[in-house]
Amino acid sequence: MTIRLPLDVSDKLSRLAKGTDRSRSYLAAAALSAYVDRELEIIEGIQQGLADVDAGRVVPHEQVVAEAEAIIAQAREARTKR
Repeated sequence: MTIRLPLDVSDKLSRLAKGTDRSRSYLAAAALSAYVDRELEIIEGIQQGLADVDAGRVVPHEQVVAEAEAIIAQAREARTKR
């Protein structure tokens, strides 16, 4: 695989390689791997969420808000009793 980098990125990569005693190729592969892992996790999470919606595995927004407000109220009450 060959990629073209903007000159400023290439220069920074060279400085990083020199400062870490790693090759430019190693650092580029590590950066690309981290990016791909992160992006793939996001895409797969979205796909799982859509599958949950299609299967009816959802909680109505109003229910979530009511439960969150109840938890906040309980926490505030416990805090005032201290």
